[in-house]
Order: sequence, then structure tokens, then C-alpha cells
Amino acid sequence: MQMDQSKFKRICVFCGSSPGKKNSYKEAAIELGKELVSRNVDLVYGGGSIGLMGLVSRAVYSGGRHVLGVIPKTLMLSEITGESVGEVKAVADMHQRKAEMAKHSQAFIALPGGYGTLEELLEVTTWAQLGIHHKPVGLLNVDGYYNSLLSFIDKAVEEGFISPNARQIIVSGPTPRELIDKMEDYLPCHENSGASKLKWDEETIDYSQGCETSSDAEFEE
Repeated sequence: MQMDQSKFKRICVFCGSSPGKKNSYKEAAIELGKELVSRNVDLVYGGGSIGLMGLVSRAVYSGGRHVLGVIPKTLMLSEITGESVGEVKAVADMHQRKAEMAKHSQAFIALPGGYGTLEELLEVTTWAQLGIHHKPVGLLNVDGYYNSLLSFIDKAVEEGFISPNARQIIVSGPTPRELIDKMEDYLPCHENSGASKLKWDEETIDYSQGCETSSDAEFEE
């Protein structure tokens, strides 16, 4: 169901700096951007203006929402071509990039992408498993792109390497609207860990009705 206001103020989107070979990937990036606009949600992303990064950022920006791109200085020449949109924040390195993106977001969505997208997705998922944050992690499974990854995760659960509770951290959907609807209803169910004492410096969302009763934490580098 279309919504005028989301519980999320800003969503971080991980995606490739390549457009991929299928038009459906590009269409999904644009559709995701428009869906964020329709829900009055701002975008945080990796700062590139090419590939899926450029498509989703331009869709959000053209819809009148704020766009924050976070990019290491050393990648600016290779990833930003043409005129970038919104606010671009240059940081020192990849670690600071991920920390900044996470700090400014209340949820995460991964579009199709490569190694970098997977690395970002799995890191925020691990942080959720450890209880460092309680934010929804969404996988936009365009044309089954992530079917193999989801099968691997199910295999890891079956073999005892991932708990059934931790399996619930990643929410997936084939379209932006369906995915964000699921993320709106997400209740955290994370592992108990001393890592939850680590904190992010951020505004928080109350997810206290989930399995964990603690509020969003702040991550200290």
C-alpha cells in the first residue's frame, strides 16, 4: 500500500557503480528512488553518479528529496562522472564511508551489485546479528538476482552456522514497494552479544516491540 509518510527518515541504498546487463536492474533503481520519494524518505548512498548509484540518486533528487552521497576521496575521479546530485561528503577511506552511511540511515537496502555491494550488505547484517544496531536490512531481489545468496544463507542455517533468528535479519522482496512494506513491519530478532555495547552516533527509531528491547545503539569507531 502506498504511504505518505514512512517510519524511516533516511534509507541507505547499496548498489553497483555499473548498470548491469539487464534493463530490469536500471528500472528497479529508478523505481526504488521514486518509491522513496512517495514515502517522503531521503537517500544515503555511496556517492557515485554512474551505474545504479546514479540512477537511484537522480530519481530521489528529482523527486525533491535530500540525497547524501558518501565517497572516499580516492574514488571520486573513478566513480563520479558528470554532475553529481545532492550533498556529497568526501571521507578518508572505505571504513569511514560505511560508518557515515550507517550513521545517517534508519534502514538499508541492497540493489543488485558486485563485491562492494555484497560486502556492505553483509557487514550491516553482521552488525545486526551482533545487536550493534536494530535497523531493517532489505534485499531488492530483482529478477531473482539474489536467489543464490538467499539459498546460501538458508544452507548456512541448515548447517548450523547461522541461527534461525539471525536468518530473519535480511528481508527480501522483488519490488521496491513490497520490500519497503516488509521493512516497515520488521521487528528485530538479534543475537545477544557484548558487541551491542558499541554505539552509533545517530537519531534512533524505537523497535522495542521486537525480540530485543534495547534501543538503537551508536557505533563508536
